[in-house]
Amino acid sequence: MGAVAGKELLQLIKQNPGRSAKQLAEMAGYTTTTKTGQQRVKMLAFQNAVLQANNINLRPVEEEQTNGVRGGRKATYRIQVQQNGNLLIGAAYTRQMGLTPGTTFEIQIGRKHIKLVQVDTDGAPLE
Repeated sequence: MGAVAGKELLQLIKQNPGRSAKQLAEMAGYTTTTKTGQQRVKMLAFQNAVLQANNINLRPVEEEQTNGVRGGRKATYRIQVQQNGNLLIGAAYTRQMGLTPGTTFEIQIGRKHIKLVQVDTDGAPLE
C-alpha cells in the first residue's frame, strides 16, 4: 500500500493531535526499509506531501539555478587582486562569453584599467 497523500493525509494529521511528525510520517506510510532491514522514516517526502496537500508549492532547488549551472557564486562583475598578486576571472564570466580552454587573450594595460582582448590562433585581435 502506498503512502497517504492529499486530503487523507491532512485528515490523518488532524485526527492524531499530539503525535510527533516522525510518528505521523510512519502512520502515513512514509517509510522505507534499508538493505540491512532497518526501517527509516522519509521525513522530507512526508513534509513535501503535507505542503502539497495544503496547496503550498515551493520551487525545487534545481529551478533556482540559472543557465543550467549548479552551485558556485553569482557573477558580481568585480574582482580583487589576490594575496599573491593575481587576478582571477571566474568561470561564470568565461561561460557567459562562451570561452573554451585554450582561448588566448592579449593583455593591454592602461593608466587605470586592464583590458583583455581575445586573439585568434594567428595572434590577431578579434575586435
